[in-house]
Amino acid sequence: MSDFKASTIYQIYPKSFHDSNGDGIGDLKGITEKLDYLQSLGIEYLWITPFFTSPQKDNGYDVADYRNIDTLFGTMKDFEELVEEAKRRGIGIMLDMVFNHTSTEHEWFQKALAGDQYYKDFYIFKDGKQGTPPTNWVSKFGGSAWEYVSAFNQYYLHLFDKTQADLNWENKNVRKELVNVLKFWMDKGVKGFRFDVVNLISKPEKYADDHEGDGRRFYTDGPKVHDYLKELCHESGLNDDGMVTVGEMSSTTIDNCIRYSNPEEKELSMCFNFHHLKVDYKDQQKWILRNCDFMALKKLLNDWQLGLQEGNGWNALFWCNHDQPRIVSRFGDDKQYHKESAKMLASMIHFLRGTPYIYQGEEIGMTNAYFEHIEQYRDVESINYFKILKKEGKKEEDIYRILQERSRDNSRTPMQWDDSPYAGFSENKPWIEVTGNYKEINVKNSAVEPDSILDYYKKLVRLRKEYKVISEGSYIPILLDHESVFSYKRTYDSQTLIVINNFYGTETEVELEENMEGYQCILSNYESRDPSNRLILKPYESLTLLKNE
Repeated sequence: MSDFKASTIYQIYPKSFHDSNGDGIGDLKGITEKLDYLQSLGIEYLWITPFFTSPQKDNGYDVADYRNIDTLFGTMKDFEELVEEAKRRGIGIMLDMVFNHTSTEHEWFQKALAGDQYYKDFYIFKDGKQGTPPTNWVSKFGGSAWEYVSAFNQYYLHLFDKTQADLNWENKNVRKELVNVLKFWMDKGVKGFRFDVVNLISKPEKYADDHEGDGRRFYTDGPKVHDYLKELCHESGLNDDGMVTVGEMSSTTIDNCIRYSNPEEKELSMCFNFHHLKVDYKDQQKWILRNCDFMALKKLLNDWQLGLQEGNGWNALFWCNHDQPRIVSRFGDDKQYHKESAKMLASMIHFLRGTPYIYQGEEIGMTNAYFEHIEQYRDVESINYFKILKKEGKKEEDIYRILQERSRDNSRTPMQWDDSPYAGFSENKPWIEVTGNYKEINVKNSAVEPDSILDYYKKLVRLRKEYKVISEGSYIPILLDHESVFSYKRTYDSQTLIVINNFYGTETEVELEENMEGYQCILSNYESRDPSNRLILKPYESLTLLKNE
């Protein structure tokens, strides 16, 4: 496998990627069938969201057995074939490990409930206070973070759904079990891991009420989290060459992410953070709409770029995943400037310092679903909030507008392969409806269309491998005060790269202080043009200029 700094990683949500057996649900064989397509993109790694045995209360992030595959997605033989076929094409498989909690259906939790003290210590059981939970912490899914078990007259901690019981990382037997889980999959040829909400695994010594917030300040980037990660990576052999790791960090800080991802710390290869995807949340509230605060977005991207660069940390770069709306609908224009804005947003992220992630369908400009009836939604969060917002007295038409912009189902509609019924995802009705524009927006059309979004993504992936300035260069923000342009410079040895992105659908002017002699345009989402100091940028125009000394 190649160096992860020069690599691009592709994320697959298996349920919606490709259905090989006609049951309406994507599966592992479906991924194997599409490996030639993925190879043609040029990506090096495939991160696949969880497909382990699970009651699917939280889309597989509630794992009941870390070593088995849910029959929904296929068999172990299917998985082994996928690893083998991917390897033949130079692609490494990355698994999504949920180590903060297990499903309450996991054998460990079931044994704990049956009174087995050894397994009860795998979880966090605490006494209540005069008939109330041990603390006032709020679950990330709403309600108390504690669930009462009458047999013990105690509560167990669940930072997420009550069917997702938090593991007790203080217990060395828990840590040993999780190391063995990683070794099991590494023996099967897995080349990397994404660790779900991994900065929540270290809980405080004392459990106290939070009178300022929802409790997260007590367990986010907790006291022993770095020790635990070092041990996990060392004991499992994750620090060996060729293994790639990324941590999903909830409500984290730059300083912690430097420690998580600085190679000298021997923890993880890189970190995801989500601060840049809250710039269109009014008062940090997901379910209240507002336009993107572009200057806040610029500041966040620049702060993280400069902070991690200074501390020798590494960013995971992304706009989209299975929990986020489609970026072209969110920050671009999926109608009038569909192609232009999709390409601009891609350039904006892919040339930053870090490793870029492409989420399935992003490379063809898939849009939000724009569902119009609650019956079309499948996401438990969306269905809950439909009821909550209705109770708050909001009109249905306003609630639908919010869901059309914010629902996680926007990213979970079936991958659009062609213009046949069900978009070539399945021969039968899929588990969730296909987005209405699939006849225009699909892989088959993109493959023959000159100047397609797909073609542009292939160029981005290729350029990262070609030019060290993209994979290794230092980052310098420019045009900081420009209210509609996000621009930066990358430098490495004798190479300098300048990236200029007009974030809006109106023309704007930029003046560069740089002497533009010797620069050439290596990528543009309009006609290529000669670089000059003064540019009138077209709507959503993106220019990437390179100088080789």
